[in-house]
Amino acid sequence: MLQNYLPVLIFIMIGLGVGLIAPIIGYLLSPKRPNPEKLSAYECGFDAFNDARAPFDVRYYLVAILFVIFDLETAFLVPWAVVFRTLGWFGMISMGIFLGLLTVGFIYEWKKGALEWE
Repeated sequence: MLQNYLPVLIFIMIGLGVGLIAPIIGYLLSPKRPNPEKLSAYECGFDAFNDARAPFDVRYYLVAILFVIFDLETAFLVPWAVVFRTLGWFGMISMGIFLGLLTVGFIYEWKKGALEWE
């Protein structure tokens, strides 16, 4: 019985080994020479004025989740458009239901003010 699962176990062990050993080796062998240029503000252009662990406004997370939801719509539309002619009316109706549900959700979020940024 174990003989059947031996290749799977070996694969898992190699994956865990690479996943754990590579970052550890990178951390141990990387140069650690901080200087004022490396520690300065990078992209934002101004120095940090507060703790980096300060909580964000909930609306930020809501907008991010909404982006992911409506981005997945595109991920479903492209393969559907490729095989549109072979699906026939079943594919048309199912995609109509899918887009209808997304539209209802979008209207609901719009009415609730989830897209308003004050």
